Amino acid sequence: MIAVLNRLVDFIETHLSEEIEVTGLASSLGTTEYHLRRMFSSLAGMPLSEYVRRRRMGVAAADVVGNGELLGIAVRYGYGSAEAFSRAFRSVHGVSPGDVRRNGGPLRIQPQLRFRLTVDGNNSMDTRIAEHPAFRLVGYSARVPLIHHGVNPHIQAHIASLPEAEHLRLKDLSNTEPAGLLQVSADVDPDYTEGSELTYLHGVAVGETTPVPADLDAIEVPAGTWAVFRTAGPYPAALQSTWAATATDWFPSSLWRLRPGPSIVAILDRASDFSTATCELWLPVERT
Repeated sequence: MIAVLNRLVDFIETHLSEEIEVTGLASSLGTTEYHLRRMFSSLAGMPLSEYVRRRRMGVAAADVVGNGELLGIAVRYGYGSAEAFSRAFRSVHGVSPGDVRRNGGPLRIQPQLRFRLTVDGNNSMDTRIAEHPAFRLVGYSARVPLIHHGVNPHIQAHIASLPEAEHLRLKDLSNTEPAGLLQVSADVDPDYTEGSELTYLHGVAVGETTPVPADLDAIEVPAGTWAVFRTAGPYPAALQSTWAATATDWFPSSLWRLRPGPSIVAILDRASDFSTATCELWLPVERT
């Protein structure tokens, strides 16, 4: 995967003035758009689209400080008007092309990325591969913003709004793996952009033919393969650390890649104040 990401970066660098069609590019690199975007954003710390925009505007800055007509520069980099180009330029550099032309800056140049796989110790990840028939995730869902670090207050508020009796009711419905009460993230932006909206479901897993009460939301999950990562420690820090390590350590050195589908966290055990927990992180995967 590291080699694929570097080939992606090289392609972007030679096509900055063109529209980059990621689906076909991912296929030519032997992977999928979904996996490519998720791995790029996890390792680069920014969405693929944001990296392209920053590099494009960084290279365009060299033209802006010259004497060329701004409209011509805008068209060269794929913008239909000088105004649209100016907005993109300002979003990266914090100033307009006119300001840069008059003052020579300031400029915020995004360096070209280069991905490397580093080995830091010999810690192994507690992982298993599970083949799972089709099932349903049922419970109470809400649209919430994606937050990468710390407790998500929107999710916290959603769970707190449910009466205790509903938690017990959901537990009674659970009849298949992943077991127990689940934290489900679905419809996640492939770029994994912080602040983008996702569907969060607090619920349980049930068999495909299990009747779903009319007052509960349901997500149909087709049969497929899952990578299951077990983690224990401070909550949610240990879980978030394991989630990050799947991108930096596990996927680059495995024969698996992410496929579209919900991400599921099963809470196996926890302290009474939820300061620590033992969890399983279920990620939908397929062979590369």
